[in-house]
Amino acid sequence: MRCAPTGPGAKATIRKPPCGNIRSASPKKGAPPPMVSRSSSNSTRRSRTRSSSPPRATGSCAASDAVRPPKGHKPTAYRPCARLTRSACRCQWRSAPESLEMMMSKHVLEKLAETNPECEIWWDSSPLVFPSWKEETLAAAPEGKRADWEAQLTRFYDPANPAEMGFRGVTTNPPLSLQAVQLDPQGWRQLVLDIAKADKALDVEGVYWQMYLQLVKKGADAILPAFKASGGKYGMLSGQVDPRFVTDGEAMLAQGLSIAEMGENVMVKLPGSKEGYEVLEELTARGISTNNTTSFAVAQYSRCMAAVTAGLQRAKAAGVDLTNWRSVITHMSSRLGEKGDWKLEAKLRGIDLSVDEIRDGEEAVLKRAYWYGKNSGHPSKMLQCSMRVEKDKDGNTVSRHIQDFAGGDFVYTCPPGYIKQLMDVEDELAPFDPKAIEREPNKASIEKLMKLPSFRQAYEFEGMKPHEFASYGSFMATATEFAAATRQTVDFVRSVVEG
Repeated sequence: MRCAPTGPGAKATIRKPPCGNIRSASPKKGAPPPMVSRSSSNSTRRSRTRSSSPPRATGSCAASDAVRPPKGHKPTAYRPCARLTRSACRCQWRSAPESLEMMMSKHVLEKLAETNPECEIWWDSSPLVFPSWKEETLAAAPEGKRADWEAQLTRFYDPANPAEMGFRGVTTNPPLSLQAVQLDPQGWRQLVLDIAKADKALDVEGVYWQMYLQLVKKGADAILPAFKASGGKYGMLSGQVDPRFVTDGEAMLAQGLSIAEMGENVMVKLPGSKEGYEVLEELTARGISTNNTTSFAVAQYSRCMAAVTAGLQRAKAAGVDLTNWRSVITHMSSRLGEKGDWKLEAKLRGIDLSVDEIRDGEEAVLKRAYWYGKNSGHPSKMLQCSMRVEKDKDGNTVSRHIQDFAGGDFVYTCPPGYIKQLMDVEDELAPFDPKAIEREPNKASIEKLMKLPSFRQAYEFEGMKPHEFASYGSFMATATEFAAATRQTVDFVRSVVEG
């Protein structure tokens, strides 16, 4: 069952909820932050039995009026369907008869996906690096787990059978693209030489861009069978415009169009800047799928949704084919609380801010954006990245970036390191609660965080104006990191071209 429509034909009217409730549907300026508690969710999380299979939810949602999700929402734990092929099965994972052995061998992310049939797990790296990473991971597998881990990773992605991959899509960024080049320097060196020889008019930057386009194309081609097998619903790869040009709309539009030409299953990844959203609208109007990145704040997410809505209206008016169009909006979870100014602002104000409280704030921002989109029926889907595995204040192993959102209709894009971390602690994590998405963030934490200007900027609908997006702390830190990786890749090209 879908919680809300997500296709291009879905209703796209936007109504902002008030600042005081992450699920309400009509905004009020100056309303207070949500004051509904997480219902002692921390103690609940600790007290659940650590079984291998998620609890089943029956009946309708038992949320209070203040936190009740959209009508008809009914979180349920889903199990794989026996005797069905993947294309006929509503679950995400390869079909097989249920048994205790299979339940025990599921990856943590497979269990997460079962809490909502529309939940998607994506690979956050180039598909080209998966085989070598898998081999390295299995070589370090604990005794007795190698067979299970090998089965899990094969279900995620088997280069010999990409049409059946469990990953529903792929995201890349400049550091991840650089990693792909570093894993096969000789192969990419030869490609650079071939590009430079074929077009002697290209300078170093021009050769780099052509190499990057080939990197996108190779990755997209690797998972194209999944795109075709799903009728275009899954199997997309995101290629990112140059992060050195996050405020140059003309350059980003030209790059976005060239990235989109690399394959029918390519999405264009655009920054959450004022200019980025203008380009996003233009690409949407042309029927090009998009992924909004370097985005951290509700103001950015609502601006993105408005850009998508405007673009879709233009596309439909022009008769553009939107059959395989998709839109995802990235929430860079831990980068919001760790790369920005929350800690500095708290220190300057004499506020002791714990890791748990930072995670509460990240949860609050994403849940507000999620329910905003769901309550308005917007076709964009929230995508979460930059997740962490860590210890909570009571010493329990947690990954709140996925545990707090179980039961939701999200995309989770996971880098190799995070997938491996979850495998390392699979026996320590509590089972997923399919109703976690309904819980309000911790009241006391939000009250404390509201004293920080940069939290208010991220949490409030009018927290920032579009021209301020690119100067937000987390945006600047992340864009700088991405730009550095791009410069390093350009330097690789320069070293080859100039000898």
